[in-house]
Amino acid sequence: MAVPARKTSKTKKRMRRGHIKLASLNLTPCPNCGELRKAHMVCPSCGFYDGRQVVAVKNANN
Repeated sequence: MAVPARKTSKTKKRMRRGHIKLASLNLTPCPNCGELRKAHMVCPSCGFYDGRQVVAVKNANN
C-alpha cells in the first residue's frame, strides 16, 4: 500500500486548495431604478430589462 514519505505541510495543502473558494456575485445597478441586480438578468424590483418592461412586478404598497 502506498504511504507518503513525509507529512504534507500546511503550506502545500493550502496551495493545492487555493482554488476552492466562494465566488462573489457581479452585481450592477439597474439603469431604471438603481437597485443592484445580476448582469444580463431582469431587475427583480422593477421588472425592466434592456430599457423596457418585461415582467409585471407587484408593488409592496398594494
